Amino acid sequence: MNYQELRPVRFIKRRRKLSIAVGILLLLGALVAANLAFRREGGKPITVEAVQRRDLQSAVTASGTIQAKRTVEISADVAGRITKLAVDEGQRVTAGQFLMEIDPRMFQSQFQQNQAGLAAAESQLEEQHAAIEVGRQTVELARENLRRQQELWAQELTTRQDLDQAQNDLKVNEAELRQRVQILKTLEARVREQRAAVANAGYQLSKVRIESPIDGLVVRRAVEEGETAVVGTMNNAGTVLLTIADLSIIEAELEVDETDMPTVDRGQRASVTIDALTRRTFDGTVTEVGNSPIQSATGVPGTTGQQATTFTVVVTLEGEIPQVRPGFTCTAEITTATRKNAVTVPIQALAVRELVYNRAGNIVRERTDEGRGRSALPTASAEELPAGQTRKEMEGVFVLRNDRAEFVPVETGIAGDRHFELLSGLKEGEHVITGPFNSVRDLQDGDQVKVEAAQPAGR
Repeated sequence: MNYQELRPVRFIKRRRKLSIAVGILLLLGALVAANLAFRREGGKPITVEAVQRRDLQSAVTASGTIQAKRTVEISADVAGRITKLAVDEGQRVTAGQFLMEIDPRMFQSQFQQNQAGLAAAESQLEEQHAAIEVGRQTVELARENLRRQQELWAQELTTRQDLDQAQNDLKVNEAELRQRVQILKTLEARVREQRAAVANAGYQLSKVRIESPIDGLVVRRAVEEGETAVVGTMNNAGTVLLTIADLSIIEAELEVDETDMPTVDRGQRASVTIDALTRRTFDGTVTEVGNSPIQSATGVPGTTGQQATTFTVVVTLEGEIPQVRPGFTCTAEITTATRKNAVTVPIQALAVRELVYNRAGNIVRERTDEGRGRSALPTASAEELPAGQTRKEMEGVFVLRNDRAEFVPVETGIAGDRHFELLSGLKEGEHVITGPFNSVRDLQDGDQVKVEAAQPAGR
C-alpha cells in the first residue's frame, strides 16, 4: 500500500480519537455539573423563621387546691355526750348561730356546788367581821379598865392584884383581836377562791353550748348526735367536731417548683382554672410566697425521693364563687414578666454548642473547601488548642446565611409560650433555623442547608 492510500486511514483514526477525548471531557463536565447541582440541592432540609418584634408574656404554671382564706376547726372545750346537733354538712351558718350542745347536767351540778361553797364562805366572812367588831369593843373596855386601875393605884385606892389583872385582861383581849383579824384574812382568801371556782364552773357550763364564730359554710361534720365529744388538742385531728369555712375570700394554694420560684413575687397577676368548674377562668393576685420548701412525709424538706422540691404560693381569687368548695383541684398561670414590642426568637431554634474563642474573644472558624467559614468544633481536648484559644459551651441559634447554617451565640431574656426575648446576638429580620427538630439537633456550624418552608412570624 502506498503513502497516498494510508492518509485517509490515519485521518479517520485521528478524528475518532479526538471525538473520544471530547466525549470524555463532556462526560466529566456533566459529572462536575451534576455534582455541583446535587451539592446545591442536597443540603439538609430546614424551616426558618424571621426574627421579629412581639409582645411577650412570661408565665409560671403550677397546680394546687382551692382553700378558703379563713377556715375554723371547732373542737370541744369540755368532754361529754352530744345531746343536740343543729347543723348538717354543707349548711351555711352565721356568726353566733347555735351549732351543738354537750350534756350540761354535770357542769350545772358543779356550778351549783361552787355557788353554795361561795355562799358559805361569804357567810363565815360576815360572822368574822362581827366577831372582830366585838373584839375591838372588848379591847376598848379592857383599856379603859386599866386606865381607871392606874388612877386608883396612884391614889392608893386599889390593890396591886387588881392593877395586874386589868393589864392582863387588856393583853388577852388584844391577842384575841389579832387572831380574829388573821382568821378574817383567811376567810377572805377562801371567798376569793370560791368565787374563782364559781367563775370556772360557769365558764365550763357555757362551753357546753357551741356557736359559730364566723359566717361560712359547714364543710365537714365529724360527729353525730349521741356521740361523745372529747377535749380538742392541736395534735389530734380526730377531736375536730366541725369545720367551717368563710368562702367570701377564696385562695388557690399552689405547689411551685424550685426552678420557678426566683421569678414569682407578691402582687403578680394570675389566671386560675378550677377542674370542677369547667370553661371558666378566674383572675387573682399572688398574696403569699413561701420561703421554706414543703415538708415531705419524713418531715425533712427537700428529701422526697424522686419528687422535686416545691414551695407554697398562694393566689387570692377575685370575687365570690358560689359553686366552689375547699379541696377542689386547680391550675394557675402566674404572669411573672411582660415585654412590649420585644425582639424575639423561636424557642425551638435555641441550641447549645461548644465554640472555640481566640484571645480577642472572637469565634475561631475553620475554612471549608469552598472558602466559607466553619467554627472550630471541639475535635480535640482543651490542652491541644493553640495558645490563647479557649473552648466555651454557648447558647445560640443557627442563622441561614448563603445556603449554610451559621451558629450565632445569643443572649435571651424572658420566655413566652413560643418565643424567647432576644437581648443580643441577632438583628430584626434575620432568618433563624427552627426545624425540623432532628435537623436542629444534629446541625453543625457551616452545614449546607435547604429551606423547605419559611414559617410566618405574625405578631
